[in-house]
Amino acid sequence: MLKPLGDRVILDQPQEEETTVGGIVLASNAQEKPSTANVVAVGDGRVLDNGDKVAPTVKVGDKVLFDKYAGTEVKYQDSTYLVLHEKDLVAVID
Repeated sequence: MLKPLGDRVILDQPQEEETTVGGIVLASNAQEKPSTANVVAVGDGRVLDNGDKVAPTVKVGDKVLFDKYAGTEVKYQDSTYLVLHEKDLVAVID
């Protein structure tokens, strides 16, 4: 499994297929990019200028809301993940 560095978080990349009321499947480029995903790995945390380490506020298994265009898509072992900084997370969904 991938291990993120610093304050980075790895999210699973949901592959949602959107179907309209009429049963038409929309092309992937016509769909909104999903902005929720599950956390699959968390880095050790951010290091402040004075050397102190700030622990991450999310944990593996959390469902999170993130900025639409944040992060970098990474393919690893036939799966697609989204790697982003913790600051790009907007909220944890209960």
